[in-house]
Formats: sequence, structure tokens, C-alpha cells
Amino acid sequence: MMEQDEKGLQAARNRAYALADSGRYANARAVEQALIGEGWSNAGRALESDYARKSVSERCSAAKPH
Repeated sequence: MMEQDEKGLQAARNRAYALADSGRYANARAVEQALIGEGWSNAGRALESDYARKSVSERCSAAKPH
């Protein structure tokens, strides 16, 4: 069961990275809200670590049009 849970969290993180890379979101909080809107009930858990939030936020910044 733990392995399945971890796979679900990794899938949510992968989706978060894709959203961040789209350039449509300002930060990790906005990406988390988008995930929740898409039905990812584990969005908060997937992005609960400082590392995950920082990584998503950095991707958001890098993807913004200059």
C-alpha cells in the first residue's frame, strides 16, 4: 500500500512540474490550487516538502515569459 501511495504522490508532483513549466502559474501555491481543481486530492501532500515547493516555484519563475 505504501508503494502505491508513493506512486500517487509522484504522479501528482510530475503533474505539478508540468503545470509549473507551462508558464501559466506564479508559484507553488497557484500550482497546488490548479492540481486541486483538476481533482488531485493528494496535491497538498505531494507538495508539502520545502524542496518540492521550492522546485515548483523555481520552475514557475523560469517558465514565465520574459
